[in-house]
Order: sequence, then C-alpha cells, then structure tokens
Amino acid sequence: MDQTLQLDPAEIDAALAGTPFQGGLHHFATIDSTNTHALEQAKSGAPHGSYFVADEQTAGRGRSDHQWHSNSGEGLYLSVLIRPQISVADLTWLPLLTGIAAYRAILDITSLDIDLRWPNDLLIGQNKVGGILVEALSQSNTIAAVIGIGINLRQQAFPPNLATPATSLDRETGHKTRRQQLLVTLLLELNEQLRALNDPAALAAVPDKISRISTWVQGKRVEVHGPQPCTGITEGLDTRGFLRVRTEKGVITITTGGIRAAE
Repeated sequence: MDQTLQLDPAEIDAALAGTPFQGGLHHFATIDSTNTHALEQAKSGAPHGSYFVADEQTAGRGRSDHQWHSNSGEGLYLSVLIRPQISVADLTWLPLLTGIAAYRAILDITSLDIDLRWPNDLLIGQNKVGGILVEALSQSNTIAAVIGIGINLRQQAFPPNLATPATSLDRETGHKTRRQQLLVTLLLELNEQLRALNDPAALAAVPDKISRISTWVQGKRVEVHGPQPCTGITEGLDTRGFLRVRTEKGVITITTGGIRAAE
C-alpha cells in the first residue's frame, strides 16, 4: 500500500495519549460499513472511544441511506463510538460539533478552506469532499452514538449523476494527503469539540461557530429535503443549532433533513 495511506497503531496511540481514543483503533482492509460495524459493537458493549477505520467499504452509507463512494485506498473511512452523558435531545449537536472538528482538521493538514453545508456535508466550493453520519442507540438508560466520517483523499474521478459534484483533498491540493496524519488530527479535534456537550456555555457558542465557517446558514437560497420540505432563504441557526429558513409562508425551523442550493 502507498506509504501515505498506511497506519501505524503505535504512532497513533502515542499521538492520542490522554484522550479516550488511545488504544481504541480497529482497522479493517475491507468491511461493509464502518458505521454498521460500530453499531453492532456498541450493542456488544464496546467501550467509549473505540473507533473503526477501513481501507475500503463495500456498502458505505451516507445520510438517508445514500451510498458513500468508498473504493480501496481512496479515502478516510472512519466511525467513532462514544457513550456521552447527555440527553437524547442533545444528540442533534453531534453532527455540528463533528463538522467543526473536520473543518479544523482539514484546514490544519491541507490549508484548504472547507464549507459546511448544514448539517453534515463538507464542501470545497460547490464540490463535496466529505460527509458525516451520526447514528445512535439507547441501552439501559444510556446512549451510544456512532459518528461516521468519510473524507475523499485520493479520488480523481467520481461516479456520474451524484447529487452533489465531488472532489478530493489530493485533487484540490495537488499532492498526497497522509491518512494517518488526518486521522490523528481529526480525532484530537473531535475530542476537543465533544467537550462542549458537558459545557453549557461552549454549547451555546456552537451556532455562532458554525455561522463563521459556513456560507449556507445565512442569506442562502435553499431547497430543504426531508420531512420539512420547503424553499427559502436561510436565516441562521437557532439556539439548538437548527436551521431557520424564511419561506413565503414565514420562517420555518428545520430540525432534520438536508439542503441544496435553490435556483
């Protein structure tokens, strides 16, 4: 395998010392879906901080069961298992906190300016470079959440007819991104951002953080897809991180679903 894609567990553990992720790596050459596997492991009692990385996914998933293009050696395919001490209602913060972490990690490694399309798409310009899929289950009055993150690294071409045109970090930078470096940086950033779940002041600051790194949440004409379909102009995030969209019928607060640019 290309050396820039190789993972060294000892080096990774040393870099993650002092975090819940130290010693938590599970690496697969190929797997159906890291998220599916992580959920199964959560049901079996896998500990907080376990994370699962695959070189290839044969059935990678995005939101709404969309397929995630996961060819061997072309991306970072990662699922992180956490057991946060939070209410079910606070699970909605996870995609946003993960988006901030991914933004900062990619910026740090590549200097590329990432745009966040609420709530879980990572874009460079108009092209999608990554996505976030958070899934959760409740066990004996506790919560287990799986944070799935897919980031395109090597791809130079993509399947036709994607809902959003795609790109990769290598395509944008012109050189190879070290997968291990991105993985470690992302986990360190994620650990930092997840602290907000138990810090009301930090959590209250999340909507403003998102607004400063996303062109989508203020003044963007969008189509909303999902259980609250509508078209309108985005008017920022509310105090819970939900998207406000001004439509012909007034302002609607979008609690779930996805958005696309409207004509």
